Amino acid sequence: MRKAGTQGSRLAGQEEPGHSDDDSSAKPIQFTVLTDQTERLDRFLADQLGLSRTQAARLVAQKLIMVEGKPARASRVLSRGEQVTVRMPEHQPPRTLQPRAIPLTLVFEDEHLAVIDKPAGLVVHPAPGHWDDTLVNALVARGTTLAGGAEGRPGIVHRLDRDTSGLMIVAKTDLTHRRLGAAIAARWVRRMYAALAWGHLDSSPLSIDAPITRHPQDRKRMVVAPRGRAARTDAWVVARFDVVELLRLELHTGRTHQIRLHLEHVGHPVVGDPVYGGGGSRRISGAQRRAADRIARATPRQALHAAALAFRHPVSGAPLEFTSEWPLDLRPALIAAGGEELVARPDPLGYLRFFNRDG
Repeated sequence: MRKAGTQGSRLAGQEEPGHSDDDSSAKPIQFTVLTDQTERLDRFLADQLGLSRTQAARLVAQKLIMVEGKPARASRVLSRGEQVTVRMPEHQPPRTLQPRAIPLTLVFEDEHLAVIDKPAGLVVHPAPGHWDDTLVNALVARGTTLAGGAEGRPGIVHRLDRDTSGLMIVAKTDLTHRRLGAAIAARWVRRMYAALAWGHLDSSPLSIDAPITRHPQDRKRMVVAPRGRAARTDAWVVARFDVVELLRLELHTGRTHQIRLHLEHVGHPVVGDPVYGGGGSRRISGAQRRAADRIARATPRQALHAAALAFRHPVSGAPLEFTSEWPLDLRPALIAAGGEELVARPDPLGYLRFFNRDG
């Protein structure tokens, strides 16, 4: 498998040192800072643990956070290679994960991990407004063992947005979670996405290298800003249509909303994206208006799909590669863009040579 560089996500793994396997007391979680991008401790904790900055600062004030073995202030700026240890308060036990019978498509499963083809509309892990109707709840209902990850999101190695469909990995053991987290950080996991984007890229391939941070006023949005964390997306044109293109996108980092924001940043937002659409269809010339309106009407959600995964098994080392065809709910959008020759095809991505990585 191709090894792609060394700078990646900050999360090296979640070690639990100093405890035996049968220790039932609250165990510390340890993070390693893997980026040169400076960031405050409270923001780092909020991102890694899925907390608000206020909640993260409260943990710091309670002296439950150690940096390099010493208590630190919430404003402490972290450096590459530093160890951050978190001990969650014992009086706040993990939320009980309720089972929910939600249909899932598993494309691979063994005693170490599972690869799931997530449908659009399914939230990955419990969060406000979705405490018991998530992918994690569905896995609990089918009896899948999940391990590793932050509190409330066991087994989650990487995430997909609620309305993004496609392939993702979940871990069944702590060892698997640590090794997969490290592999993603080292860019040894290849993640390829398919997207319909408005307009036409100026060049292909195109490397979008733009730092990302959370919007200062709207916490549900991300923005490109110099103070953000490094983020890179590579894009190839797979098929060019009248007013849109089918793109193959490879993630080199895994920032929140990265593909959607990066494509909006270069002026070619994902078709159907309600947050980062950026008026993409409105930029089409008058002569192309009818085609653009037809595509917009045929697109029920953001036209983004995690179509391919490739990585080495974290225990056996065997190469694994999985693909997922363009989803059924987005077929009308692709047909509206590409014409009648795509109507009857069961494999539009295969037909358009999306999975051929020589271009």
